[in-house]
Amino acid sequence: DSIMRQAEQHLQRLNARRRETVPASELVVGVQCGGSDAFSGVTANPAVGFCTDLLVRAGASVMFSETTEVRDGIAQLTARATTPEVAQAMIREMAWYDEYLKRGSVDRSANTTPGNKKGGLSNIVEKAMGSIIKSGTAPISGVVRPGERAKTKGLLYAATPASDFVCGTLQLAAGMTLHVFTTGRGTPYGLAAVPVIKVATRSELARRWHDLMDVDTGGIASGEATIEETGWQLFRTMLEVASGRQTWTEKWRLHNSLALFNPAPIT
Repeated sequence: DSIMRQAEQHLQRLNARRRETVPASELVVGVQCGGSDAFSGVTANPAVGFCTDLLVRAGASVMFSETTEVRDGIAQLTARATTPEVAQAMIREMAWYDEYLKRGSVDRSANTTPGNKKGGLSNIVEKAMGSIIKSGTAPISGVVRPGERAKTKGLLYAATPASDFVCGTLQLAAGMTLHVFTTGRGTPYGLAAVPVIKVATRSELARRWHDLMDVDTGGIASGEATIEETGWQLFRTMLEVASGRQTWTEKWRLHNSLALFNPAPIT
């Protein structure tokens, strides 16, 4: 009986909630890529990077992650840190992950999956350059360690593994309210707690998975659209989704289980 009474009290509080208008600065956006291909760093990720800059200018918080996929671009990232302390925090997280992989006798070059290679990516350095572009050009104002809550505005590096499931879970733990996920190979990835906007790197994928992809960035490669035009399209889509528009992932209820970490090494 006591459990049912507590549940009833919680339901009453939830039912009393009402949608209200808030500025874009209240958004906490997590960006991630999965099933990347050779077009990821040419179309979808640059468009996300342009959108990241727009969000930061609007006062929002944007988190980029995937330690092994940005590790080889650490010099580029530390150069954008707002303070020496932020740069050192990024180096600290990269060093911890290097040691974690070393203990498991795993090299981060294993991150480039057979699917990545079939899609045209040849090595982890090439993949890293494409992944970093999602962070745009804004200064990096903070580092969020695994399990921590994001406490500052602006562009943040959330130190997570590259695994889709673990990265998404840890970005949720950091306070993410909207997720942007780019893919070139295609994936049914989704989260129950926040909307996931799927961004296709190629128009062929967007046509084939027309009921799974929310944004098609293939026009950048074909010359039908610019990075800036596509970035603005994504920005408007994000505001619409944050205002209640359903994504395909929400419509089909595609939700992964949450995974905080994995005892086996995650490259």
